Amino acid sequence: MQEDEFVEPDELAPPSGSDSSEAVGPAGESDRALDETHDVTQLYLNEIGRESLLTPAEERKLTQRVRQGDFAARQQMIEHNLRLVVNIAKHYANRGLTLLDLIEEGNLGLMHALDKFEPERGFRFSTYATWWIRQNVERAIMNQSRTIRLPVHIIKEMNIYLRAQRHLESHGVPDAGPEEIAALTDKPVADVRRLMRLNEHMASLDAPLDIDPSLSIGEAIADENSEMPEDMLQAFEVEQYIHEWLSELPDKHRWVIERRFGLNEQGIATLEVLAEQLGVTRERVRQVQLEGLQTLRRILRRKGVDKEGLF
Repeated sequence: MQEDEFVEPDELAPPSGSDSSEAVGPAGESDRALDETHDVTQLYLNEIGRESLLTPAEERKLTQRVRQGDFAARQQMIEHNLRLVVNIAKHYANRGLTLLDLIEEGNLGLMHALDKFEPERGFRFSTYATWWIRQNVERAIMNQSRTIRLPVHIIKEMNIYLRAQRHLESHGVPDAGPEEIAALTDKPVADVRRLMRLNEHMASLDAPLDIDPSLSIGEAIADENSEMPEDMLQAFEVEQYIHEWLSELPDKHRWVIERRFGLNEQGIATLEVLAEQLGVTRERVRQVQLEGLQTLRRILRRKGVDKEGLF
């Protein structure tokens, strides 16, 4: 088959510039491969299920040993966190990689997280590692999606089935399956099932992430210039503390400070805008702001927090 016989499917929208590959094989061989993969995956899950979760004290001791170059401690930390990788990997099923492949990529992220983990920042290792595990898994999915291109006759046939599925769903048949699609298109059920299964394993840049449907896979690609995860976590914790401290202020003082500084998802507002909304003078809003800030400083002093320790 010649290179010009391959096209990019509109319905699936995999990224252009990918290498050609045959994605469809005999149904019997595919089913046997799936069964074998399932068996291996189950053996792995049974094996790691024997490891208990670490207590915070155990985690601190192991981490100290890891930083001293203790290989056995490193292995222990990894083994006790393999279930975390599996739980995260399950969220990315049916995105172009088998669960075992997703777990393997997640394990690489876990090991990278252990190399960079700094327990003195006050985070649990699992919290820190989650970011790196997800980044590795999502990068692997993106790399896989770039390599999938299909022969034109497969794409045309698949598009027929996808249009039929949308037609059925728009006419009162939710979750239309292979049987309904086959009846509408006058095609063998086995053919429909085979190609619909293939479609389920295709990942598009525009496909939503399971863990956050508001984001697409393309938006989740790692940015080499982005903030480090420990800095992002620290900023998140600071935001949580600020929310807690503000809740101790009187309602009017809290509202003015939130609006003036754009806190808690409030837009930044000028004194004039707030004065108009409250029906008071601009100077009165300034006084409320100053009173609120003074009260907030007393709260921070009472809690033993200074600006240097916070930021």
